[in-house]
Amino acid sequence: MGMAAPLYYSAEMVRALPEDGNRYETVHGELLVTPAPRAWHQEVARRILVKLDRYIQTRQVGNLFYSPADISWGHDVLVQPDLFVVDFDQARSMDWSQMQDLLLAIEVSSPTTERYDRFTKRRLYQEVGIPFYWIVDPDRKVVEVWTPESQSPAAERKCVKWKPQGAEAEFVLDLEELFKPI
Repeated sequence: MGMAAPLYYSAEMVRALPEDGNRYETVHGELLVTPAPRAWHQEVARRILVKLDRYIQTRQVGNLFYSPADISWGHDVLVQPDLFVVDFDQARSMDWSQMQDLLLAIEVSSPTTERYDRFTKRRLYQEVGIPFYWIVDPDRKVVEVWTPESQSPAAERKCVKWKPQGAEAEFVLDLEELFKPI
């Protein structure tokens, strides 16, 4: 008989799990397990990364990172947003534990991550005060935009915009172009 899995996971317990191709995260002790992403997920994430990185580099408003990562706001929280922008001072530390103030978090949703992205992680991101959280749904061709005070998302189907504090121009992501087949 095998050993029973814990019901409550700390960030340290998740860090100790085997590297088996799954993504392991914990939010307030709940273990979130997702398989390797689909190819379409990776293509959409790459497209966002390329466009957002171009914007970030010219505007100098923060530093863009992508998963895998090790973002934690407590002993029982460990998440890996698909893409996220961090304040320069924290990014320069090159230490995940110092990266607490995300300016933007983006999850590219899929059938296996939808519940976590829309509920578990969304509530966490609102709780810790991430100013903008995007749930990119490539299957429905929509981006949900959440802020800490949102009761429901703004569902964007044409373009999504982001203007971080201190930026003169906003980042505009054309969704028709984003979701265009290869």
